[in-house]
Amino acid sequence: MKLLMVEDNKSVSEMMSMFFQKEGWDVLYAYDGIQAMDMFNADPDSWDIITLDLNLPKKDGMEVAKEMREKSKTVPIIMLTARDSDSDQVLGFEMGADDYVTKPFSPITLIARIKALQRRAVTETSSRTEHDDGKGAFEIQTDHFKLNPSTREAYLDGKLIPELTPKEFDLLKTLAQKPRQVFSREQLLEQVWDYEYYGDERTVDAHVKKLRQKIEKVGPQVIQTVWGVGYKFDDSEVDSKK
Repeated sequence: MKLLMVEDNKSVSEMMSMFFQKEGWDVLYAYDGIQAMDMFNADPDSWDIITLDLNLPKKDGMEVAKEMREKSKTVPIIMLTARDSDSDQVLGFEMGADDYVTKPFSPITLIARIKALQRRAVTETSSRTEHDDGKGAFEIQTDHFKLNPSTREAYLDGKLIPELTPKEFDLLKTLAQKPRQVFSREQLLEQVWDYEYYGDERTVDAHVKKLRQKIEKVGPQVIQTVWGVGYKFDDSEVDSKK
């Protein structure tokens, strides 16, 4: 696995390098935002994982995440930051991050997050290959909703839900595969992020918030909150005539 760690604190990079070596990963390091973009742009499709500090010199981590996501829609990005507010999480996810780890963090936890994202990325690539038959097959299809895993596009009453990030697409797919079934935040962390309770439940809430905003650009809301439990997909009451 080829990983780019963007971290201005060299002691953190040196600490993690021991764990990366143990895993046998090919890791390169960038210490500011401009260097990170130069290294990333040299071959955007070659990276398997990006770990990205939020507070960077020369170019802010949020801007770096946005530029990386514009170059690659699928490379997994984990944000590393000392900030721990809901607004920072939402902004990070809006810029294209897939996960969010708050400093100080355990190296073992970060390794687990990286492995989880990579497993998910490999599974998604295999799924796209299996479905890429040139016919644009929809894996999920109801009277109002269609989802194509090959193109990673979802439609509500024939209208494309715009600019879904990889995690937003995975979240929507997980919910839509079992309409009206209620998923707890813990279940969604395990099924969408592929780790058991390493993550913060706010990660789920932040992604749901952004996903809902994009759904509402094309039609009625189909992601519903079940208070005290979690979330569900339900398009049974959508009126396509409106």
